Amino acid sequence: MNFDKAFELLIGHEGGFQNDSRDRGNWTSGKVGVGQLKGTKFGISAMSYPDEDIANMTLQRAKQIYARDFWGKSGADLVPDVLRYDVFDTAVNSGVKRAVMLLQRALGVKDDGILGPVTRQAIIKMDPYRLLVRFNGHRLDFLNDNPTLWATYGRGWSQRIAENMIGA
Repeated sequence: MNFDKAFELLIGHEGGFQNDSRDRGNWTSGKVGVGQLKGTKFGISAMSYPDEDIANMTLQRAKQIYARDFWGKSGADLVPDVLRYDVFDTAVNSGVKRAVMLLQRALGVKDDGILGPVTRQAIIKMDPYRLLVRFNGHRLDFLNDNPTLWATYGRGWSQRIAENMIGA
């Protein structure tokens, strides 16, 4: 899978503008009720991009941000094809460092969030489909470990991962 295809799939999850005041990602400070409530569009949040005009974000601008800040930094090009979208989607949903840490947990190496030579060597050694299953298991486990957010967003998160797995 290449970036263009992954972006097309991702936008299916990261649709239009939303401005839920309960979601810390919609606030420029990253804290509910602090800063400006600018929302999220195409998955680009005010918390991560406080200087962007979220409400008027274009699809092309979102694509530029995703290529620069998520696809490349998550190492999506370095993992087996079957896992590229899942790593990218996790980087978008939970952060680049977290995506790499979950990949490292799936590989059984130190989860420091750095895609270094030890992690790359472990990627080569593990069966890609086993890695995919382990990665998604660790992803669900991580999301489920936050009971406050899981109660609000858990159904949507698990549905998103299920759709990724069904579409694989």
